[in-house]
Amino acid sequence: MKKDLILRNPLHQLGLTSEDSLPDGAFGAVLARAGIGKTAFLVQIALHTMLRDRNILHISLEDPVDKVTLWYREVFNLLAEKRNLRASASLWDELLPHRFIMTFKVEGFSVPKLKERLTDLMEQNIFRPHTLIVDGMPFDGDIRHQIEELKALCAATGVRCWFTVRTHRHEAPTPDGIPPQLTSLQDLFDVAVQLLPEGKDIHIRILKGLETSTQETAARFDPATMLIKESQ
Repeated sequence: MKKDLILRNPLHQLGLTSEDSLPDGAFGAVLARAGIGKTAFLVQIALHTMLRDRNILHISLEDPVDKVTLWYREVFNLLAEKRNLRASASLWDELLPHRFIMTFKVEGFSVPKLKERLTDLMEQNIFRPHTLIVDGMPFDGDIRHQIEELKALCAATGVRCWFTVRTHRHEAPTPDGIPPQLTSLQDLFDVAVQLLPEGKDIHIRILKGLETSTQETAARFDPATMLIKESQ
């Protein structure tokens, strides 16, 4: 079951399944307007990482633990249903030790606080993450110092980090196609992916990084299932 989910993962279309797609200390961002599927997209990346027996630390600044848990369970169930996998409950139980959920209130989040909690987990051999997911950090203000602090923490601990970045309908991108939320932070991010509504589908556009022949990929995100569609 694990092999099937790994080998037939639609993330392959985007070059997001290789070890080098986001190396140690690197940052990735998924940008989209509210409600378009940023969290679901990153949960699929997280599940793929967990299937390869690597640990995910999911940091939520908006949702409580039970809601984040529900995201993972629903996306996993949809993936298993799509593959007609039997005994998926046992595989789910096998994956759970590879995920740790940590929540903060937006106003209470700081890199020193995260470092303290992360250090506690690692020094006591409770959990050592391979990848961080930071979901819900506001990118509208000047957060460069905070992102630089996170970059230093990730470099020191040898992890990579994915962020959700909320964009706004009324804001035009820069001439190079980068939404304003990431414009002044481009140098700190290695990969950036944008989800753009297009008819009944959500188009997946590579803004930065990844080995694709063109930024305008054929990959689509299905708003009905919140899954990346497989290439035909």
